[in-house]
Amino acid sequence: MEDGVLKEGFLVKRGHIVHNWKARWFILRQNTLLYYKFEGGRKVTPPKGRILLDGCTITCPCLEYGNRPLLIKLKTQTSTEYFLEACSREERDAWAFEITGAIHAGQPGKVQQLHLLKNSFKLPPHISLHRIVDKMRDSTCGIRPSPNMEQGSTYKKTFIGSSLVDWLLSSGFAASRLEAVTLASVLMEENFLRPVGTRSTGATRSGDLSEQFLDDSTALYTFAESCKKKISPKEEISLSTMELSGTVVKQGYLAKQGHKRKNWKVRRFVLRKDPAFLHYYDPSKEENRPVGGFSLRGSLVSALEDNGVPTGVKGNVQGNLFKVITKDDIHYYIQASSKAERSEWIEAIKKLT
Repeated sequence: MEDGVLKEGFLVKRGHIVHNWKARWFILRQNTLLYYKFEGGRKVTPPKGRILLDGCTITCPCLEYGNRPLLIKLKTQTSTEYFLEACSREERDAWAFEITGAIHAGQPGKVQQLHLLKNSFKLPPHISLHRIVDKMRDSTCGIRPSPNMEQGSTYKKTFIGSSLVDWLLSSGFAASRLEAVTLASVLMEENFLRPVGTRSTGATRSGDLSEQFLDDSTALYTFAESCKKKISPKEEISLSTMELSGTVVKQGYLAKQGHKRKNWKVRRFVLRKDPAFLHYYDPSKEENRPVGGFSLRGSLVSALEDNGVPTGVKGNVQGNLFKVITKDDIHYYIQASSKAERSEWIEAIKKLT
């Protein structure tokens, strides 16, 4: 990274005038966040825009767009709002942490506080969210959803916020009520739970993770599956559920060369194992369905030469490139944003081929 750069990478930004979403290359410096168009494998200078961080407020998580759960919202002193989407929760939190640090650079006390918050709660490595939810649904030791009333309406199959916190504590998944609330917020963010009724839904809009879930006997929640949208049969067939059933091993924004027009586009790549698949999504689209993907069984992955434009690559795109050849001999050309990122992806894919 260049001098003075605190963090850089792809984020998907909502347009100002037309609210469409586009991948941009962001560079965070001490008092500014710059963003660039990315074309032909490199950022286009000068920057397309800059966000002045002095007096900026940050909201993370920001849940104003239901189908884009990984947003950060920035509001400048002049009340301009920016919505930025990261590729994973870890990446979103890392950006939010660095941006908050840059905003409060003049107030070390605030940064200290952030460090404490950031490191205060980690799930034990052997416990997965799935395991917690399975146990919550267990008919003997789990949580029993029942009909509950809120402001005159009855909601079937719900449970109250404070009883979920009690349950997380008594089951040993959290050591304090604050930890349990944070954990419950994460379960909501990851779409295992959803709020029901006005009180709990209202709280999800608050800025701080520890305030999004209400440890309260009037806030209602339910298991998210009980309200899944119906998928039309056409969609079911085009993308088998089996392909997407694996555990997510790695995800991130990478540039990919198109098969037909050979143009380079930024895609969100998701690597899954058991079964091993690499899917890619168009971050400008609203629906969370892959635009392409392939099985990694029997595929080959390799780094491409960094000096000059490798064979098969169109346009003057060079540096940090790698190639995956599927067992049906389809060639995918992909570009990472650094050598380190390229190695991480190659290693992760190799383990699954």
